[in-house]
Amino acid sequence: MGKILCLSLLLVLQTLHVVNAVKCFGSSFNVNSSYAQNRPKVFPTLADKVVTNGGFYNASLGQSPDRVYALVICARGYDKDACYNCVQSLTQNTQTECRSRMDSFIWGGNDDVTCLVRSSNQSTFGNLQLKPPVVWPSPDNIESSKNLTLFEQQWEEMVNRTLKAATEAATSSVLKYYSVEKAGFTEFPDVYMLMQCTPDITSRDCKQCLGDSVMYFRKDYMGRKGGMASLPSCYFRWDLYAFHNAFDNVTRVPAPPPRPQSQEKQSCITEKKGKSIGYGGIIAIIVVLTFINILVFIGFIKVYARRGKLNNVGSAEYSDSDGQFMLRFDIGMILMATDDFSSENTLGQGGFGTVYKGTFPNGQEVAVKRLTKGSGQGDMEFKNEVSLLTRLQHRNLVKLLGFCNEGDEEILVYEFVPNSSLDHFIFDEDKRSLLTWEVRFRIIEGIAKGLLYLHEDSQLKIIHRDLKASNILLDAEMNPKVADFGTARLFDTDETRAETRRIAGTRGYMAPEYLNHGQISAKSDVYSFGVMLLEMINGGRNNSFEGEGLAAFTWKRWVEGKPEIIIDPLLIENPRNEIVKLIQIGLLCVQENAAKRPNMSSVIIWLGSETIIIPLPKAPAFTWSRSQSESGAMSISDDVFTELSCR
Repeated sequence: MGKILCLSLLLVLQTLHVVNAVKCFGSSFNVNSSYAQNRPKVFPTLADKVVTNGGFYNASLGQSPDRVYALVICARGYDKDACYNCVQSLTQNTQTECRSRMDSFIWGGNDDVTCLVRSSNQSTFGNLQLKPPVVWPSPDNIESSKNLTLFEQQWEEMVNRTLKAATEAATSSVLKYYSVEKAGFTEFPDVYMLMQCTPDITSRDCKQCLGDSVMYFRKDYMGRKGGMASLPSCYFRWDLYAFHNAFDNVTRVPAPPPRPQSQEKQSCITEKKGKSIGYGGIIAIIVVLTFINILVFIGFIKVYARRGKLNNVGSAEYSDSDGQFMLRFDIGMILMATDDFSSENTLGQGGFGTVYKGTFPNGQEVAVKRLTKGSGQGDMEFKNEVSLLTRLQHRNLVKLLGFCNEGDEEILVYEFVPNSSLDHFIFDEDKRSLLTWEVRFRIIEGIAKGLLYLHEDSQLKIIHRDLKASNILLDAEMNPKVADFGTARLFDTDETRAETRRIAGTRGYMAPEYLNHGQISAKSDVYSFGVMLLEMINGGRNNSFEGEGLAAFTWKRWVEGKPEIIIDPLLIENPRNEIVKLIQIGLLCVQENAAKRPNMSSVIIWLGSETIIIPLPKAPAFTWSRSQSESGAMSISDDVFTELSCR
């Protein structure tokens, strides 16, 4: 009797502990290491930060390999106090139970909210992680008197509905990939189910993660009265009672109507006239189905073999006049990859064409830029990008994989960068909260490194001429990649400045000497970089400010000694001195006198140093104003490509 009581108590404790199961894994660390010192500094800040940032927050501290990365989330509809308490509790549990492991995650909560705390010595943002799983079943089995076959069928249908709702969540929400359902089953009054993914992964990744979570539970614990399965990137739970206050406003899905056939008839195969098929008939059906499956399998082999041939012959090496090799794709491969340029695969549209997502038969995902037909500007852009990008290799520059020029089609094929462009985050009220100060600083620093490579470190000297947030792509870890080199200008090694009658770029980002006199130099890009840097700190578009734009607004607040007015409210609790330093760098970059602007090597040094004294900026150039544009004094479209009159 005592053993039975002990076992029952253990099972109850396991059930209660389901919301506090910390998984510790990965490399171990010494208690005296830098990692051990950094983690206690990051963890106490997470509860406040996740509430301030709308329910999702990621942070990092320290230097690799002892840098601590943390990611926290509270499920949609959370109460702020409940979210704070939940994260506080889970961070304490993690520090207590994972005393020597660098990697950990814990999905848990209480009656009010579900939350996650995840930590590692490697970046977790945007990284799908499917191991290790944590599975906690209910200690009780469903009664043998119930129709388990019918229950499992209705349970699977509920899983599919909840999974579909979770992965089709609105992409504009910070707390997307979340779904709850309350459903009636034929032999159970109510069943409750919740699914949640972290919002930094893709919808496809979320679907895979939740599918694996369901699989882990189904594999060993189907037939239990509820349970939970979680992975570092997602959480799945179901029960026969409401939990986490997640179902208060959820409409109940009624139980399906009873089937006309009895259980006995369902357990056997019948003919239309009601006669049972004998064993011989069953064997005949199996033989026929097996034969059909073999034929289908052979068909698949032939199809994939044919696709493999297409994949091999659909591209070829091509050498330009300078002996540079690049990959030329045939139009058939491009059409297959983009589903004939389907609108569903559209990633974005610019002044010279449309960008589509494509998938080649080998599974490789690419971005396909289809230039506008019959555009002389597009033809020049095409030649520029093919010529320049085949010569450039840097982690902060988008990689050109190849091109296609058949008939009147001119197409560029790039590496696929999953997180779209920077403007989709920094100018979006919901997504901007994903750009913590650590992420913004990393993006700013990455853009600076990409420009330094273009201006000084590559075999060529290139001026981009159209730097702006929409031309900065973000990879899975939110690392920036400078893109769109169609208007770039190639300089000789010893050339520092040139003049052009052909002005290309975007108003508000163009340096005054370039816009007014056609003078091009590396300092033109520095000016554009400064505008982007100020946008990253403020969170607003340059052209959304009355008067002369964001640079003028920033300068006035700087002179008044009120830099905090410039800072995005989402960053107000971050290190003020560090943010003010970047405001100063931004103002130095947008000075009217090009000679006074820093080069990108100086910017890199300033970004990485806490001791170097940075010069004080002079007034920025007031090159554009809303009133001027509206009055016609400066008639320039957002994407400029025009000719200067002779001077």
